[in-house]
Amino acid sequence: MATVYLATDLRLERRVAIKVMHGHLADDSQYKARFIQEARSAARLAHPNVVNVYDQGQDDETAYLVMEYLPGITLRDLLLEHKVLTTVQAMDIMEAILSGLAAAHKNGIVHRDLKPENVLLADDGRIKIGDFGLARAATANTATGNALLGTIAYLSPELVTRGVADARSDIYAVGIMLYEMLAGEQPFRGEQAFQIAHQHANDTVPTPSSKNPQVPAELDELVLWATARDPEQRPRDAKVMLEQLHETEALLRLDDPGTAATAVQRTMVMPSASAASTASTAATQVLTPKARHRTGPVLTDTANLLAAKSDGRRRRGFWLFALVIVLTALAGGTGWYFGAGPGANVSIPNVAGQTPVAASAALKAAGISAPTTTGQTSSPTIPTGNVVETTPKIGTRVAKDRPVTLLLSTGPKPLPFPALAGLTTTAAKSKITEAGFRYSGKYSAQQFDAKIPLDQVIHAVGADGTDITAATQYGEEQPVSLVVSAGPIPNVIGLSLANATAKLKQNANLTAVSGRDAFSATIPAGDVISLELPTDSAGAPAPVHPGDSISLTISKGPEQVAVPNVVSMSWKDAKQALLNAGFTLSYNPFADAAPSTFVVSKTNPKAGDTVDKGSKVTVNFTSNF
Repeated sequence: MATVYLATDLRLERRVAIKVMHGHLADDSQYKARFIQEARSAARLAHPNVVNVYDQGQDDETAYLVMEYLPGITLRDLLLEHKVLTTVQAMDIMEAILSGLAAAHKNGIVHRDLKPENVLLADDGRIKIGDFGLARAATANTATGNALLGTIAYLSPELVTRGVADARSDIYAVGIMLYEMLAGEQPFRGEQAFQIAHQHANDTVPTPSSKNPQVPAELDELVLWATARDPEQRPRDAKVMLEQLHETEALLRLDDPGTAATAVQRTMVMPSASAASTASTAATQVLTPKARHRTGPVLTDTANLLAAKSDGRRRRGFWLFALVIVLTALAGGTGWYFGAGPGANVSIPNVAGQTPVAASAALKAAGISAPTTTGQTSSPTIPTGNVVETTPKIGTRVAKDRPVTLLLSTGPKPLPFPALAGLTTTAAKSKITEAGFRYSGKYSAQQFDAKIPLDQVIHAVGADGTDITAATQYGEEQPVSLVVSAGPIPNVIGLSLANATAKLKQNANLTAVSGRDAFSATIPAGDVISLELPTDSAGAPAPVHPGDSISLTISKGPEQVAVPNVVSMSWKDAKQALLNAGFTLSYNPFADAAPSTFVVSKTNPKAGDTVDKGSKVTVNFTSNF
């Protein structure tokens, strides 16, 4: 459906991923709606195991998403490299997948395209689910439409047979992925897609231990539970399966050194008969009649005493039991009141950077039932309108009924901007830092300027690349770049094209190209007359930087023109004709006193001769006096 590009957010200076829908799909309203649905589905999820969507928009007919960029690999890359994962690795990855999926299911979203390619493993250890392009709101009968959507190796039987998906269809795909991580291959294979689909619909997924004997029986059971052909026999959603995964993980870690699948009942060393008899103090004795007579009353008294004591213990035990019940009830009630009831304290979750709507939802999800209010504060990093902090602060434990104020960003705090023009780069960087801004070389460049000396600042550039030299204020901690003078462009007028090209390249790193040709009375043919400097859309001179190309105007030499025939013309008309032709004149200035009375008798050069434009023409007169 789309191509994903790595890009830079110029405003927040962070790397993002931009997903741009293919142009040939732009006219298909169904594909465009599905593409936009991905943004809406993912944007509703604020979870550490789901790829964040920052923005969605459309440029002409092209739809795009701006998403969180995670440097790293996919689960598919990991499986291609290692094929079989350890039990611990598989459970850790599965825990992250189920946590993110549980958040989606809680929000009524079915992913419908879970596969290793859509599980991202970041370099810093984070694991996230991405690509909600096929996601839909979960209903009792979420159908796929006319086409069977998803990846065939992970499609549930109900999707294959009826085209219907719900949260349990995602669970089936998760079970297939768990099998693949443990067994090193997919459970069903075939040369054609319909063969694999037929196996999903009619065959039972085998246990991973049939391929990898090291897999514990508990994980075999988890795979079989998740991949049951009947959806009613699977976990109803990701949360249920996640809880079972936690129990399985705890059980496997308690069984040390082996797993529950391989452990046998341990051999117990019992005490020997001699040791038992030595430890016993109730050895069998043979009593004589005398001895029995002497001990009879004693045994009777002792029996009565033990019976009385036993009755007392039973009565005390009853009251102690009743007391324990009362204390347990009190403790439970107290624990409920302060743990989950009205008196409970909960920690304010980290909602920094979220929109007010998302932050309010996160507070409610954390158990804070009080209404949320808003205030304002500046922030150099949080976009305007998003949450910067809360009152009380994020992480503070508060009562459920205590109101929480969301402090929304007003953007960076405006600070006075210093004068930088004419400073050296080192001095300008120091002033930028001292004034509360951040130097960034992002737009820094050299620019030729005949008025500003070499290596001195011409102007400053803001985060959006515009000139901020004349700005009176600028945002706190926002990036500032510098445009520095490269000095004047070397003078190459009068040089040959070859010499001018070499001088511009060696002295200014400019590439010269031959531009237009023009006549020149002073510059010989083939030499440079002038530089053709670029202009902007308004016609004003545009900046020239080292590495640019620049056009040169080349001389064609003097222009050749013919001397007009002015013989027999009055000096008044002849003078104007010669001047219009571009000649300079040599004549008796007395003729200018009465130009209408003097007539041209001869010119030198004579009429019709071709000479350089601007040449001198000598004029002789006759008078009509």
